[in-house]
Amino acid sequence: MNPFDLTGKRALVTGANTGIGQAIAVALCNAGADVICAGRSGMDETLALVPNGTALQLDFADPMAARDVFNDHQVDILVNNAGIIRRDDSVDFSEADWDAVMDVNLKAVFFTCQAFAKAALARGTGGKIINVASLLSFQGGIRVPSYTASKHGVAGLTKLMANEWAAKGINVNALAPGYISTNNTTALRADEERNKAILDRIPAGRWGDASDMGGAAVFLASPAANYVHGAVLNVDGGWLAR
Repeated sequence: MNPFDLTGKRALVTGANTGIGQAIAVALCNAGADVICAGRSGMDETLALVPNGTALQLDFADPMAARDVFNDHQVDILVNNAGIIRRDDSVDFSEADWDAVMDVNLKAVFFTCQAFAKAALARGTGGKIINVASLLSFQGGIRVPSYTASKHGVAGLTKLMANEWAAKGINVNALAPGYISTNNTTALRADEERNKAILDRIPAGRWGDASDMGGAAVFLASPAANYVHGAVLNVDGGWLAR
């Protein structure tokens, strides 16, 4: 038996329209899962890459957007990838930017996990939750105070929920992407000085590609990770080891 086979499982990936979410949706599909691709934007590009995929419109600006989703769809694997970022000096950072990021990146993650767990526990089937954390779950970063706070929170909630649900058959883990070429990092890659400083520190010698996250996500979603609970898996080209 292939311990990484996801045939017969249904996954829901948030923020699946582009970048890391899209790459994870593709990887889960290639491993055999049926994939619900959720987000606030169009999914045409992702669905072209995920033959067994379906689209679901969810806007996590409302942190409770997924509260009823799991009543209508039996989902075995939840990937909380949707996220936003706002940049400004901490002395100038606005309350609106703070609240917007925390709502999407942290509050929505918790209440989506809660809704998934309620449905899984009621069915008695267990399930896998994969939250997308960040290097800034461990480090401070620069000019992204709400993003850093939210990603520290994602790592903490991942451990808390693992503590509560591990014995009930729900695995809760997180991925911590390194510096990945996505829309969220366009500003960093366009800044010649910051781009060079980042590359100089990455032992792998390159920015990550969104597809680099796929195998790690399949692992955490699969039976191969049945005894993995509360882990935050760094997929960072060696950044944190430097």
